[in-house]
Amino acid sequence: QVQLVESGGGLVQPGESLRLSCAASGSIFNIYVMAWYRQAPGKQRELVASITNIGTTNYVDSVKGRFTISRDNAKNTMYLEMNSLQPEDTAVYYCNMRLFTVNWTTYWGQGTQVTVSS
Repeated sequence: QVQLVESGGGLVQPGESLRLSCAASGSIFNIYVMAWYRQAPGKQRELVASITNIGTTNYVDSVKGRFTISRDNAKNTMYLEMNSLQPEDTAVYYCNMRLFTVNWTTYWGQGTQVTVSS
């Protein structure tokens, strides 16, 4: 049974930083793409950033230059370093991984709340 567990969310003031982590556990043979999504109240879930198994990254325009996605393949863990946070970054952040156990399947974490407010 694969589980994705997120951590690192919280309440910060505008301009501050947070680091999110997502660790995958279970009988995992390979993880292709790791990604962070977010969903703000009343809005659709959007892709924030993704990283492939060879390190290719992609970011939504609104976070370019402020957020950095990274991964530790040995630990099956992904990170999102978020700097210069703004109120519009407030959302529930979800991790997402496409990985191989007995077949290729996409898994989601339970979500972690990030609130940016003065």
